[in-house]
Amino acid sequence: MTSADFSTILPEMLLAIFAMLALVVCVYGGKDRWASPLVWITAAVFAVTAFWVGLKSGGGIAFGGIFVDDAFARFAKVTILLSAAVVLVMSESYMERRGILRFEYPVLVTLSVVGMMVMVSAGDLMTLYMGLELQSLALYVVASLRRESIKSTEAGLKYFVLGALSSGLLLYGASLTYGFAGTTLFTGIIAAVGEGQAPLGLLFGLVFIASGLAFKVSAAPFHMWTPDVYEGAPTPVTAFLATAPKVAAMGLLARVLHDAFGGVTGDWQQIVAALSVASMFLGAVAAIGQKDIKRLMAYSSINHIGFALMGLAAGGVYGVQAMLIYMAIYVVMNVGTFAFILGMEKDGKPVTRIDSLNLYARRDPLRALAMLVLMFSMAGVPPLVGFFGKFYVLSAAIEAGLGWLAVLGVIASAIAAYYYLRIIYLMYFGSESEALDAGGPPVLWGVLMGSALIMVVGIVNLFGIDGVAAAAAATLVN
Repeated sequence: MTSADFSTILPEMLLAIFAMLALVVCVYGGKDRWASPLVWITAAVFAVTAFWVGLKSGGGIAFGGIFVDDAFARFAKVTILLSAAVVLVMSESYMERRGILRFEYPVLVTLSVVGMMVMVSAGDLMTLYMGLELQSLALYVVASLRRESIKSTEAGLKYFVLGALSSGLLLYGASLTYGFAGTTLFTGIIAAVGEGQAPLGLLFGLVFIASGLAFKVSAAPFHMWTPDVYEGAPTPVTAFLATAPKVAAMGLLARVLHDAFGGVTGDWQQIVAALSVASMFLGAVAAIGQKDIKRLMAYSSINHIGFALMGLAAGGVYGVQAMLIYMAIYVVMNVGTFAFILGMEKDGKPVTRIDSLNLYARRDPLRALAMLVLMFSMAGVPPLVGFFGKFYVLSAAIEAGLGWLAVLGVIASAIAAYYYLRIIYLMYFGSESEALDAGGPPVLWGVLMGSALIMVVGIVNLFGIDGVAAAAAATLVN
């Protein structure tokens, strides 16, 4: 171990130290009295760290190859840190007003973010598992943060039990891979796999690892935890689950497939394409009958992960670039949508029923317009930014010779458009009902308007994200 190794993992180390110091200070300094300022301090630390990580250049490998700091990892880390910072800022007033803001919340979020940053930089099966479990263990607790609520406790328990099952699958796949490759390093595994035809044992290892990671991105048929956890967890926690962890898990999946099994693209392409089709159609069809907007967003996230997996299935630099662009756009759309959901209140109490949005546009036309833009963008309606996200993954699939997958994607997108348009219909043309409260905290209003504005203004050049994503993809696929 050298100073170069420690400088490579310095952002992760400093965040871990910050979390531990915050824990000690809060425990000995008044506990929840520090909760509100700690949320803002943590969000600021995330933003500064994202700026620092984004400005780093070149690539570094630490501790003999088990930790990789390249442009691909930095792209994912910046997305994770910024989305976590925005969700924390959105959470503070909501949780404070309902008496569920605990000092543990920002501490656990910080630890889960450290795990996510380790995940996307993993160059070894052991590092992969350590990062994954650090992220997951913190999220299990956060999901059940509302201790007096049966639904919240149930959400945390379901997430934990099914998460343990997925970890078992992943560990079994890792042990198979180690047994046949003789090493846990990705560089050693890709050498053992070779080009063209991998040994059968390694392919079984790949299938189990992919299955374990598919759970983390809530890809069908490993999605069963998602609707219940999204509905039962406190809404700010749901917003967090829908953004940063998805980016981390997709980044980890891409790293495993390309860094460890890059020589047998034809083998894992079939697995990823099957997960993509199942996720797109299950997310599109199952959301149609939902009456709770948080459950609808759960199935929406499954549908969107299907499209991101389509880019990954395409393989090559362009496929990874398309996936990164899609995930960045997906995060912005989800942050904005959850800013709207967090502001859905009736007489100061949170409401999540979709039919409560009847004629909401009359009550608050500006927020309704911003939600309209976000729903159209999620549906992939041109010329909004969401359309370009789908365009990238569809064109990547066609370029890779997966035209059938692109056609199925278009069909799934058309089906999914129904439930996005249904929300817009209710807001503007629904029946008379008891109106929701207008307005909301300024922070939520700002995040909602900012996200909607990005969906419109971003059509000019996607804020340069496509070029950065291309450079990031090129460092992964070589």
